[in-house]
Amino acid sequence: MSIVIETRDVGVRAGRAILLDGVSMAVGAGETVAIVGPNGAGKSTLLRVLSGDAKPAYGRVLLKGQDVAHYSPRKLAGHRAVLSQSVGVAFPFTVEEVVRMGAGDDRRAADPLVDAALAAVDLESFRHRIVTTLSGGEQHRAHFARVLVQLFRGERDNGPGLLLLDEPTAALDLRHQIDFVAATRARADAGTAVVAVLHDLNLAAAFADRVIVLHRGRIAADGPPRSVVTPDMLARVFEVDVAGCAVPAGLPCVLPHMIAPRPRGSTDRRGR
Repeated sequence: MSIVIETRDVGVRAGRAILLDGVSMAVGAGETVAIVGPNGAGKSTLLRVLSGDAKPAYGRVLLKGQDVAHYSPRKLAGHRAVLSQSVGVAFPFTVEEVVRMGAGDDRRAADPLVDAALAAVDLESFRHRIVTTLSGGEQHRAHFARVLVQLFRGERDNGPGLLLLDEPTAALDLRHQIDFVAATRARADAGTAVVAVLHDLNLAAAFADRVIVLHRGRIAADGPPRSVVTPDMLARVFEVDVAGCAVPAGLPCVLPHMIAPRPRGSTDRRGR
């Protein structure tokens, strides 16, 4: 399995606050990775570093073996696609026009890419709707389709790429959360490296080959869901006690039943 994205001892600071501290990880082609952790753990910061949108204070980020800082914006867009947590459109574009934006200025073979992306997010019948008339979840699916078109186009020219997703299911109902898992699995089966920040640990366990747990800017655990999503980790990182359970497929599930008391005198070294 070839490595698509890799960090080596990456650190990020904001003033005196430490956002990431010595983070090293690698994601291979065809692999799905969920990044989880408490609020303020550094999850979105790590995603911005992986995308090349944030520069680390130290360490290196390698995209297909090349320092991400050496990519031009156009070249970077051909190798990785990013769905941010919140995306807005202020103009009355149709859904199809928004999705087509993922093709950039290359209209060659754009139509089948748009059709495939709309089908993947279950918005085929919405293509002529003005995107601002859609619900929040429907708009988010339209932007996911736009990102998929960008990814399809880049992989057509450059081989398997990187798909980065920040809380992609936050606005989705249960049916479309399942559709999201299916769509990302399809991309991974095609060779795409997929990394998603998720708060829902049950969804993370169903979605990912690996779960990376961030805690106070550091990697607290990294491995298959059933070895990472454990009562011990949840008590240590999230300060929550859970009832142990597993779904029929053998994946872990999280059923919190009480809040673990915070140790007396404990503090967050980042002041959060």
